[in-house]
Amino acid sequence: MTFRVTLFSRSDCHLCESAIEDLHALQAEIPHELNIVKVDENPDLLAAYGERVPVLETGPYLLEAPFDRAKLRVTLAAARDRAQRLAEDDTPHQASRRQRAQTLSRADRLSYWIANRWLLALNLLVFLYVGLPFLAPILMNAGLPALARPIYGVYGFACHQMAFRSWFIGGEQSAYPREAAQVPGLQTYGTASGQDEDSLLAARGFIGNEQMGYKVAFCQRDVAIYAAMLLFGLLYAATGRRLPALPWYLWVVIGMGPVGLDGFSQLLSQLPGWAFWDYRESTPLLRTLTGAIFGFTTAWFGFPVIGETMAETRLALATKIARLKPTASK
Repeated sequence: MTFRVTLFSRSDCHLCESAIEDLHALQAEIPHELNIVKVDENPDLLAAYGERVPVLETGPYLLEAPFDRAKLRVTLAAARDRAQRLAEDDTPHQASRRQRAQTLSRADRLSYWIANRWLLALNLLVFLYVGLPFLAPILMNAGLPALARPIYGVYGFACHQMAFRSWFIGGEQSAYPREAAQVPGLQTYGTASGQDEDSLLAARGFIGNEQMGYKVAFCQRDVAIYAAMLLFGLLYAATGRRLPALPWYLWVVIGMGPVGLDGFSQLLSQLPGWAFWDYRESTPLLRTLTGAIFGFTTAWFGFPVIGETMAETRLALATKIARLKPTASK
């Protein structure tokens, strides 16, 4: 019986030409289907095999240069014996495994597409996720509340949407902080809206009005987090995905430290009966700064890790695609 042998090679490679000659010479002794793959045509294969060619793969066996005809004979004989054993195993499980190994499925094609375009898809997803909350106040200012309110409703599941911690569009100010934030030059939320600043439910439900403008459907910190993630994603794409991942301990200290300190110190100080430090309310600037640091470092930590996983997927599927190509004997 014959079995498939894939030889990864490059143009103008003397060792590759010798390996091909040896494989042809062994064809009569150990019949096999030879598939020659030029890795120059695929960047993933070139990166993986470019400095190692010729590389022979058949079943689970991998043979890297340098090798001679004797090593080829041993490897081919082992692959032939394995192929014969597998052919005799007609169990449904083994038949299914053979079918998967010999077929490029729709799932394979989809995975390969995602692995090649994951960064573009992720950047578009983050752009839409952070951009839609801005559409809500724009629609409100345009007199289209029926279109705006569903956006507020959907994003209400992901964000507290407190009006005094949100950006406003189309009004006298871009933000209306609580009086406790002590932001000079800005009218407070209570004064501008007439709402009780201690009523969290009222602040969550207050969208705005013609004078104040209408709030973005994401709070200031969330806007900063996802905008910074998008910024890193664009930089990561512009640098050809060459940036290494931020070490986890720097992510914890630099990324999570400031946002945790600002957020939890505010939260704890506002608990009834808390007496360890004074009541404090963060400012729009602090929320934006700490959120941006957290979002940027989170993307810096996570995007390259995703990139490594996708690179492994691309290589595995590119290898499978190359293996399943029609055999080339020359």
